[in-house]
Amino acid sequence: MKRKNSSVRITKAKVTDDDRTIYAILRDEFTAADLQKYTEIEPMIPAAQVLAQLEKSQHRTSKKKA
Repeated sequence: MKRKNSSVRITKAKVTDDDRTIYAILRDEFTAADLQKYTEIEPMIPAAQVLAQLEKSQHRTSKKKA
């Protein structure tokens, strides 16, 4: 079943449960669909392009300081 808001999850843990119990409950509720969000390959920017943008930005910033 698809959740309305996937960022908020209601669990069966109680306020009095210790950390181990809460983690065990969350581990049991973690599904393959939850994992799928983190395994999708997203388009990336090449490192050389990022470095060039950072150098350009640094050059502009150092010109303003001088």
